[in-house]
Amino acid sequence: QVQLVESGGGLVQPGGSLRLSCAASGNIFSIFTMRWHRRAPGKQREAVASITTGGITDYADSVKGRFTISRDNAKNTTYLQMNSLKPEDTAVYYCNSVIKTVGEPPRNYWGQGTQVTVSS
Repeated sequence: QVQLVESGGGLVQPGGSLRLSCAASGNIFSIFTMRWHRRAPGKQREAVASITTGGITDYADSVKGRFTISRDNAKNTTYLQMNSLKPEDTAVYYCNSVIKTVGEPPRNYWGQGTQVTVSS
């Protein structure tokens, strides 16, 4: 059984920073592109950032220049460094990835989410 567990959320003032982590555990054979999404109150879920196994990154326009995604393949972990946070970044942040376990086909997995609140 694979689990994705996010951590690092919290309350931060506008202009502040947070670093989210998402660790995958289980009988993992390989992890494909890792992604961060978010869902703000009353809004649809949106993709925030992604990183391939080779380190190619992509960002939503709303976070470009402020957020940085990275991954540590040895630790099966992805990170989202969030700087210059704005109130509109307030949301539950989820990580997501297609993961192949030993003896099973690749499947899409989601974490449980971590709350980020940007407020003075």
